[in-house]
Amino acid sequence: MDVTDSIEEQVATHPIVLYMKGTPQQPLCGFSAHAVQILGACGVEDFLAVNVLDDPEIRQGIKDYSNWPTIPQLYVNGEFVGGADIMNEMFQNGELKQLLEK
Repeated sequence: MDVTDSIEEQVATHPIVLYMKGTPQQPLCGFSAHAVQILGACGVEDFLAVNVLDDPEIRQGIKDYSNWPTIPQLYVNGEFVGGADIMNEMFQNGELKQLLEK
């Protein structure tokens, strides 16, 4: 299975996927930490967190897959939502909570 197949499988089989640096318990960058905090503030307790630092192929592959240059990246129900800045904006205006509740 190549990296694109792995990403497609993760995104297809989990309702919420966060590609991040580190883990939810120990984020290794401020943006990833903020993304985890936003999900928590929206009431999300269960999601797949993929530590891109564990696998250089996933780290580059997710950027190619989404055509988005930065990490973290959030996927909800198979759709790319965005990075930490988009998550923050959507959280502030209530859109993210609505999306996550679907």
